[in-house]
Amino acid sequence: MTVFDRLESKVQSYARSFPVTFEKAEGAWLTDENGNRYLDFLAGAGSLNYGHNHPVLQEKLIDYIKSNGITHGLDMHTKAKEAFLTALEDKILKPRDMEYKVQFTGPTGTNAVEAALKLARRVKGRETVISFTNGFHGCTLGALAITGNEHHRGAAGVSLDNAVAVPFDGYMGDSVDTVDYLDRVLSDNSSGVSLPAAVIVEAVQGEGGLNAADFGWLKKLEQTCCKHDILLIVDDIQAGCGRTGTFFSFEPAGIKPDMITLSKSLSAYGLPFAVVLMKPEFDVWHPGEHNGTFRGNNHAFVTATAALDHFWSDDKFASEVSDKAEFLGKRLEEIAERYDDGKIYRKGRGLMQGICFESGELASKVTKECFKHNLIIETSGPEDEVVKCLVPLIISKQDLGHGLDILELATAKAMGKDVVAAKAAAE
Repeated sequence: MTVFDRLESKVQSYARSFPVTFEKAEGAWLTDENGNRYLDFLAGAGSLNYGHNHPVLQEKLIDYIKSNGITHGLDMHTKAKEAFLTALEDKILKPRDMEYKVQFTGPTGTNAVEAALKLARRVKGRETVISFTNGFHGCTLGALAITGNEHHRGAAGVSLDNAVAVPFDGYMGDSVDTVDYLDRVLSDNSSGVSLPAAVIVEAVQGEGGLNAADFGWLKKLEQTCCKHDILLIVDDIQAGCGRTGTFFSFEPAGIKPDMITLSKSLSAYGLPFAVVLMKPEFDVWHPGEHNGTFRGNNHAFVTATAALDHFWSDDKFASEVSDKAEFLGKRLEEIAERYDDGKIYRKGRGLMQGICFESGELASKVTKECFKHNLIIETSGPEDEVVKCLVPLIISKQDLGHGLDILELATAKAMGKDVVAAKAAAE
């Protein structure tokens, strides 16, 4: 029996899917204690967009630590924080004509969501928040109330109140515009839905199954929120920081949310870091009214700044991500068509795409077969029916193709198809 078996809680999940002990990582590759290498199509559930131990970020962090730079600073001013805010303003906000205040919350995405919900309720003086079917926003109680997944909600142990879920884009089929439904509910004082403080949405639902909202739908949602004097919060925790090809996942829709939550790859190095971006008029906090001991992770400021400087000073990186996303989408379409019995199809956007299978059982067979061939890849969706390619954005085309070859072989085997033919097709 290992020390993990003896001491670690049963709540662990990823360790069950990938039962080895990892020791090192670089770029898009993980290495276990026996020297076996695994291609990473999980990327820390989206927290490692720039890969493992990127040399530029690593050098900046090591230099900072060696210089005795501040590690923990609460919300005090530090040179590391100053550099991050300057880079965020110069590289991200100003080029997009965006004006936001930055709130440093606790270290995780759910902390940012909780802060945004609390602030929205304070600004509008209302309790209700509207969320969407299949949305995932975190596992603390406020975030759970606006999360759709029954598995996570059921673990709360208490009632989850002050939230109403409405259908996400496409949830009712292509013929139903769910923003029209929302508008109708908000316009009818007998709908049973109180006027909310905010609507919170993911432009691409990662844990919900790679459901990508139409840009027109997002624009119409913004207009509806404005019509009813409701704040629009975009949860960009997993889909942001370049995952869809632009820094913010909602950029192609041309919207400017009232609040944006960011975490996961914001630190660029897997370090805990989360913020809420809010339009200046909504920054109504009193000093210390919402705080957290670990909201001043200066090591995360250092690597985040290095990433903004290195990757977002021009359009080159975003263009490379879009090119890889096109390649990924094409290969996934080919795999779906080649082994399609009316059971599988491609989903998602950018480097946040995958294949939806008929059942979670079938998708699980695929991911287990992938792991046998040293590919780390997981599932998402309400029934875990979507095999999700959440690759590091810096992955080479060669490694991306190699991983997709493994995925194709695993798909063929799981669906009882000719594996020899699959190998030939991959080659």
